[in-house]
Amino acid sequence: MAMEYESNNWIWEWMYNTPHLFGGLMLTAALLGFSTSYFGGIGNFPVSYAWSNLGFLLKKKRDKRRVRVYMDGCFDLMHYGHANALRQAKALGDELVVGVVSDEEIITNKGPPILSMEERLALVSGLKWVDQVIANAPYAITEEFMNSLFNEHKIDYVIHGDDPCLLPDGSDAYALAKIAGRYKQIKRTEGVSSTDIVGRILSSVNDNKGVGDNNSTLSRVDSGRRRQLQRGQLSQFLPTSRRIVQFSNGKGPGPNARIVYIDGAFDLFHAGHVEILKKARQLGDFLLVGIYPDYIVSEQRGMPYPVMHLLERTLSVLACRYVDEVIIGAPWEVTKDMITTFNISLVVHGTVAESNSSLPGETDPYAIPKSMGIFRLLESPKSITTSSVAQRIVTNHEVYMKRNAKKLQSEKKYYEEKAYVAGD
Repeated sequence: MAMEYESNNWIWEWMYNTPHLFGGLMLTAALLGFSTSYFGGIGNFPVSYAWSNLGFLLKKKRDKRRVRVYMDGCFDLMHYGHANALRQAKALGDELVVGVVSDEEIITNKGPPILSMEERLALVSGLKWVDQVIANAPYAITEEFMNSLFNEHKIDYVIHGDDPCLLPDGSDAYALAKIAGRYKQIKRTEGVSSTDIVGRILSSVNDNKGVGDNNSTLSRVDSGRRRQLQRGQLSQFLPTSRRIVQFSNGKGPGPNARIVYIDGAFDLFHAGHVEILKKARQLGDFLLVGIYPDYIVSEQRGMPYPVMHLLERTLSVLACRYVDEVIIGAPWEVTKDMITTFNISLVVHGTVAESNSSLPGETDPYAIPKSMGIFRLLESPKSITTSSVAQRIVTNHEVYMKRNAKKLQSEKKYYEEKAYVAGD
């Protein structure tokens, strides 16, 4: 039954919320039981029983069950908007359970996902606000799934953003949770969406057509500057210091902490980033992450990178549970001054990287930590890169366009034949 989760919760809620009143009643009952037993009355309420139950109640009050909230999503192309939504959801309870919608459900309701289920699970599990993940969650909260959430997973509330979530038939995906009175809403993060990110990449691809194969340093720098101007028009993100603080741990390293440093672009934050950060964090007590400024990423990779600008990338990295602190706009080379200032014990770098080391006059950015014997190359757990994710987006779009073109052609032929028959 849809309402079976209600049970007798109101009784326990009353006891939890009025401990003094209930405790007084129990104490009175105990004293009455003692007096009637002592004077041979008809009452028979042992004091030991009353006190044991009172103690149980007080313990229940101290150990009151933590509020568990649930939020689901596709989480395809994870970005800081997703992270901020889950941060807000966690603030509405004590434990956050996240449902990751299955590939099949995404295909049915939105089209093929860019990231696999494994990659999306890695991204969601890597967020600092997430306590538990449910794989292959349904796109809509059905009655069966809702009962599973409330009874098996002990969920108190279902959370979603203030943007509408409609099924193909136009109905509300969260209607049942709302009817049950177990639904709460958060504010959607403005200025970013997966659709927006796809648009940035496709726009850049179109802009790059016909540019040619000039790989000179000057061409790369000019392309990077053009891309920054384009990105400024595409991105609607308005960063604030408050948002940075909300995402930050707010804690520095201990006096004898082993500080590990890793740097990179961290553009289109993906499962490969999560796994290498996890691996780096295991090597010390505190993980410091350097995030390259836009111009360095553009110089190293050319157009259309970076897809996300510096502060967008910063929030994505800060949201990762393995990251303790970031350097916003880190230099390309790890200097002696940096190592001393931040008390860095170890500098690491993954084996999968996209920087172009063949640029004229390019020096080894890790020359100093190598000379100090504090550099270590880490085997990257995943081969996924920002470029490979961008290529998936382009490929998906091309397939979509070809399918639509074929559909339109078939419809055109149908109506032409119909018009011919009608004219005949």
